[in-house]
Amino acid sequence: MGTTSDTGTNRAGEQPTTVSSVGDEEGKASVTDDGTELERTIGLKGGLAIGIGTMIGAGIFVFPGLAAGQAGPAAAGSFALGAVIALLVALPASELATAMPKSGGGYYFVSRALGSLAGAVVGISIWLGLVFATAFYLVGFGNYAAAVLAEAGVPVGGGLVTPLAVVFAFLLTGLNLVGTENAAKLQNYVVGLLLSILVVFLAYGGLDTVGVFGSVRTRETLLPFGLFPVFTTAALVFTSYLGFAQVATVAGDLKNPGRNLPLAMVGSVIAVGILYVATIFVATSAFGSARLETFGETAIVEVARQFFGRPGAIAILLAGLLATVSSANASILSTSRAVFAVSKDALIPGTASRLNLKYGTPHVALAMAGGPVVLLTALGEVEILAEVASFLHLVMYGLMCVSLIAMRRNEPDWYDPDFRVPAYPLIAGVGALASFGLVAFMQPASLAIGFVIMVLSAGWYVYYADDVQLKGAL
Repeated sequence: MGTTSDTGTNRAGEQPTTVSSVGDEEGKASVTDDGTELERTIGLKGGLAIGIGTMIGAGIFVFPGLAAGQAGPAAAGSFALGAVIALLVALPASELATAMPKSGGGYYFVSRALGSLAGAVVGISIWLGLVFATAFYLVGFGNYAAAVLAEAGVPVGGGLVTPLAVVFAFLLTGLNLVGTENAAKLQNYVVGLLLSILVVFLAYGGLDTVGVFGSVRTRETLLPFGLFPVFTTAALVFTSYLGFAQVATVAGDLKNPGRNLPLAMVGSVIAVGILYVATIFVATSAFGSARLETFGETAIVEVARQFFGRPGAIAILLAGLLATVSSANASILSTSRAVFAVSKDALIPGTASRLNLKYGTPHVALAMAGGPVVLLTALGEVEILAEVASFLHLVMYGLMCVSLIAMRRNEPDWYDPDFRVPAYPLIAGVGALASFGLVAFMQPASLAIGFVIMVLSAGWYVYYADDVQLKGAL
């Protein structure tokens, strides 16, 4: 048995209190003044699986047709731009996470660096942002499940998509309820199989695209619609890069967070960014942007069919199912941890931070994650769901970069990260500007919904949380 020290807080904005980890040499469970925290059961492989598994879904299996329709072959540049912004944020997030390896991720960092109000807006907004993202992934799952059945000869209509998505929303919430370790194991297996399928697909498709097999590929102008759509498309597809932040959100579950958090966050962004750019390059070369757009949310299936015939289509359909399941699974896990952290800081009722005694999981927080997901999944508005999630995450990412600058300038005694960002003012400053700047390229409806959520979050803080915290201080 070993004991290590960590940091934790009771309310947003307060100096962290002492926390001890009791268990094996990596720390089995964190114990605070308030009781027992979440068990640290996820290793580096699990952290990478959460990051990669969350990100690898939409960018390959939902967005190629939509992105190609908006930006043409330059959509590959949109994904590259998204990866650069994600990397600029992942580095500051890694430093903050190793200094504060607690559940809640961006909410926890912002609340400790910029105060309770900013933390409340981020915490409640990111809870709802993750709900939008999860619903988006599940709608993608429903499309792929229906396509698999159709490919197998089972007559299905579009009306089956939503019921399938809703059923899996319940199943994944239940899986996370019976143990984080079970959810992490599923994530590892799913991502391993998924990557194996994608590597074969992209290797063959890439060789075919550059003419190794002598096929005639579709040639297009790189910027058929100009430069502006590259940025608007980047704003749309940025949902594909939310996975690295999910790693920070489950920091309280990670073993050896000082080492595993930076490796998982930065490594997942780099790996997935390469896969995305390669996928769009291969897809637009196979059919051309205009035709690819007509295939909709399962466009990549037709690309696989072009290369490998019906077996290729079936393989990529199964990969799409795995990808959307892994994205949704990781997002439900992260959503519940965001709710858990916000509740522990008395920004929402404390019942949300209760742990199930049998499984050691935050069952109320999971219900608060899964319930809204089911409702939004039933709506099925793919682009709006994606952009609202992107908007709320981009605001959090920008504030996380500002938080790093604030922490470095103030440098409180307890701030002792295991990883420090080189040239931090430049990287964090550019990361903040890029995150906030990308918001300007979103659809008006997405901006309106996002702003309303942030305003309501601030209003909730003034109405409930500020009063509760004041009474607690008295």
